Amino acid sequence: MKVIKSKKALGAEIQGINIKKGLCAEEIDFINNAWNENLVLVFKNQKLTDPDLIEFSKNFGKLDLPAPNPYGINFSPEFPEINVISNVKNDDKPIGILGDGEATWHSDMSYQEIPPKAGILYSIEVPKDQGDTHFANMIAAYEDMPNDLKKKIENKFVIHDSAHNSAGQLRKGYEEVKDPTQTPGARHPIVFKDPASGKNSLFLGRRPYAYIVGMELSESEKLLDEIWIHATQAKYTWTQRWEANEVLMWKNLYVLHKRDAFDPNTRRIMHRTQVTGEIKISA
Repeated sequence: MKVIKSKKALGAEIQGINIKKGLCAEEIDFINNAWNENLVLVFKNQKLTDPDLIEFSKNFGKLDLPAPNPYGINFSPEFPEINVISNVKNDDKPIGILGDGEATWHSDMSYQEIPPKAGILYSIEVPKDQGDTHFANMIAAYEDMPNDLKKKIENKFVIHDSAHNSAGQLRKGYEEVKDPTQTPGARHPIVFKDPASGKNSLFLGRRPYAYIVGMELSESEKLLDEIWIHATQAKYTWTQRWEANEVLMWKNLYVLHKRDAFDPNTRRIMHRTQVTGEIKISA
């Protein structure tokens, strides 16, 4: 096995491993060390079934069931740990979530009190040169943040919206809230300390419907815009340009990610697992 670093702020490819054969303890340790250092890992040329993906994912923790989706449908009843991400429709019925539009910068299910540890995504069908996924390093973004902005966000908490998914769709069972101060969801500190490394990281969730607790709404909006502009600069990012049969895993607490829109006349089918959270976000 070897690690091929992206030469960007995060991201690396792991070569010399066949996920389908299962992992030994040495391989798991190797992957975890590379993951801690690079935050996002990709494994290419992996031909997996859903049970293979589930078995691989369980090496890194317990698995969550998918979050509620706008359709109120379980898209993978045989393997409930699998979340289907797709724009494909059969008989005008979607086979998965998020469609073909842009998924804006976000971390997954940050509206929970203990957010997920990680996301693991496997590409089954992808359109050529479309639907890229971008990642931004929130540890690097905080370390490099101007001191005046650090002072502005010190001891500040953000409400993380639970009502909408990353494509902006309203989840089933929620109502639209026009006033961000009334946004439903957990309240997390903007800056938290990783208990393992001692490093500080931004924890931002997603920009739409966010609100900084205790501020006038106009001032909250202004400061949130300032934070997002800083945190998503190109120097903190790396891009996954998808091909079929690739596995991507990311540290959900330390990165933001987003997906580009793509041609609705193409097909994109991804299967995803989510590793259960272990850390409460605290300053």
